[in-house]
Amino acid sequence: MIDSIQSPYIHTSNRDNFQEMVIENSHRGPILVNFWSKKSGPCLRQYPLLDKLVHDHAGKLLLVNIDTKTEAFIPREYGITSVPTLKLFRFGQVIETAYGYQSETELQVLVSKHVARPSDEVLNKAIEQYSQGLQEQAYSMITEAIIEDPENPRLPVAICKLLKHDGRNKDALALIESLPKDIRQYLEIEQLENELSFLAVTDEFDDPDLLIQQHSADPDNMVLLRQLSAHYTLTQEHDKALMLMDKMMDQDPTFEQHFPRKSMLRIFQLLGSEHELSKQYRPSLRKFTH
Repeated sequence: MIDSIQSPYIHTSNRDNFQEMVIENSHRGPILVNFWSKKSGPCLRQYPLLDKLVHDHAGKLLLVNIDTKTEAFIPREYGITSVPTLKLFRFGQVIETAYGYQSETELQVLVSKHVARPSDEVLNKAIEQYSQGLQEQAYSMITEAIIEDPENPRLPVAICKLLKHDGRNKDALALIESLPKDIRQYLEIEQLENELSFLAVTDEFDDPDLLIQQHSADPDNMVLLRQLSAHYTLTQEHDKALMLMDKMMDQDPTFEQHFPRKSMLRIFQLLGSEHELSKQYRPSLRKFTH
């Protein structure tokens, strides 16, 4: 039975140990949570594939089983309405979800981008080179690793973080925009893209106080509105940022390749759909949806 299998890679979780077992462990590596039921045929048929999956990865991936019939709180917290449902956790967040029975190939696709790969060893060496002041060597090592293993999303994440550290925000953003769609959907890359899109705008000015004065003198200037809204986003003054973006939507929603709309969506993603500001400003986008 699923709940009696002894393996260092397979565990059972409940409300009492979920924080430690899943959330905290996910900062060390990916955790695949299997919401299942003993009475579900698809769950029982899928389990041998899950067992094989985690043992094939030999410690790079943990499987945590949660029986929805005996543990109601966690499934309710994560909106589980049917089984089997799989949720992959990394850094405390759900990064992948799969509903229903998954084949062996589908399971491999689900986790492949998130488990450690040989190219991660190259990445670790490159970071060490960078820390020793050998920046160009580090960039070259990571670039070559990306060519050899284009499916590892941690490689472009690393090089973008290094570019950001070097103040090359536009270069980092351009790199992300050149990535394949499936890699760009990796959670950490999406988060980086959101941040870099605003950092690239704030690179255009040096003094935020002067920018605020200029905006006060010319409140309808779209360039100033764009720059100031980006500044407020990065300082987490989201109410001010959204107010300016809303004004931009009224004046010209297509300005700078639809900057107002794209930026509002980025903030909604950051805040979550249930946040008061998301609910307040989302109708501004609907006004311009045809």
